[in-house]
This record gives sequence, C-alpha cells and structure tokens, in this order.
Amino acid sequence: MTNHFFIVGGQRCSTTYLYHILAEHPEIQMAYPVRPEPKFFLLDDLFERGIEYYEQNFFKNNDSAWLRGEKSTSYMESEKVAIRISECFPDAKLVFLLRDPILRAISNYKFSVEHGFEGLPMEEAFLHEDKRGEDYDRNRVSASPFAYLKRGRYADYIKIYRRHFPLERLKVIIQERFVGCETALQELFSFLGVNANFRSTRTSQVVNASSSFSSHLALLSLELKRYVQEYFADSNRQLGEMLDLDLKEWQ
Repeated sequence: MTNHFFIVGGQRCSTTYLYHILAEHPEIQMAYPVRPEPKFFLLDDLFERGIEYYEQNFFKNNDSAWLRGEKSTSYMESEKVAIRISECFPDAKLVFLLRDPILRAISNYKFSVEHGFEGLPMEEAFLHEDKRGEDYDRNRVSASPFAYLKRGRYADYIKIYRRHFPLERLKVIIQERFVGCETALQELFSFLGVNANFRSTRTSQVVNASSSFSSHLALLSLELKRYVQEYFADSNRQLGEMLDLDLKEWQ
C-alpha cells in the first residue's frame, strides 16, 4: 500500500531544497514536476478529475517507493485543501518548513518583483499590503503574490490544519535549523517512517537561495523594521507556545 505526505508550506522557505532531498530517498516518490507545483487539491478543475487521475498523472511507476509526497506551498493557506487531503488521505502526514517571517517576506517581495507582479517599493508594498487584498491575476498565480506579511503569520495556518489532522501527523521544521543539518534531516525521515540512515547528496546544496538578506534588512527604514517586528510578534509567540518551540533565531 502506498502512503502519502504533503509539504504544504511555506513559500520561500527552502521547500524546493527539501523536495530534491526527499526525491533522492529510495523509499520516497515525489510528485512531479517540481515546478509548476501540482496544486491538485487547490485547483477545483484538477480535483474534480479524481484521485485516480492524481495518482496516475503526478507520480511515476516506482514499485520500490512505498511513500508518495507532494510539494505545493500554496496549500498552507487553504482550509479547503486541508479538508480535501483529510478526506482523501486521512492518514497523510503534513510537513511545514518555516523561516524567519521577515526574511521570508523580503524573499517573497523579491520573487514578485523578478516575475513582474510587483512594481511598488518594498516599504510601500509592506505597509499597504492589506489595501491590495485579492487584486491579482488568478490566471498567472494561484495565491496572492502580495501577501508578504500575512503569509508569514504561520500560527494562523497551523491552526487550520490542526482542525483536520492530529498534531502527531504535523511536522513543523524551522528552516534555519534544517538546511544543511543531517540530524534534522534524520528526524524528518523518522517522522515519515523511512530509513533515517539514508544520506542525501544535496544536504549542503541550497535551492532558491536569495542573496544579500543583510543588505536588504539594512535598507529597511527604522519605521518599517519596527512595523514588521510588531506585526509578527504575536504570531511568533503563538507558534512558539503551540509547538513548544523557542524561536530564538527569529528575534
């Protein structure tokens, strides 16, 4: 019997790096392609084709892999997705890879600029994020390219999945402690139930790395620094309390 797990987020948190590591494991088969992500449980027209379509079109025939995984980072923000996964794969495990929300927001902003979604300066984009709402081209992207700060309120999204899955099937990983760390990778393999002694050739290779974060932080005005720190303070506190985590890297 083939089991399933899902990397549901977050965006710009090294999930592509994680995808390639997991794809190397002989017991794991990852849904392909890695880009664009499948988004099967998010897009209604795909989901309506049924689970058989999902299995046949996003996974290769691989008799040696008993565990199938999908990475679609826009899943994290959707309760519709959480419900659909819980109904189709009630025993599925969910993986959240989370990064300092301020650095994540900067990376998200850079991505939106580089792909032609964003024309505002960073400070203006952050301070007026709420006013932009859902004003984006859904033919180009499945989730807002402007949710730089909102997307980093991780506690809100973990709560969504806790309503539909028991806590023991949710794995929250702190990106700063995971990238390049063999021990953290072994813990993830153990959580997924595969051979934890497997060694990936990609552990030290960072995918989608964004450069010069320190210089970008230095460019933020004192006002904006205070704003984003205050914006995330309560969410970070809730996340730490919810999962009994000391998020010292995010101070």
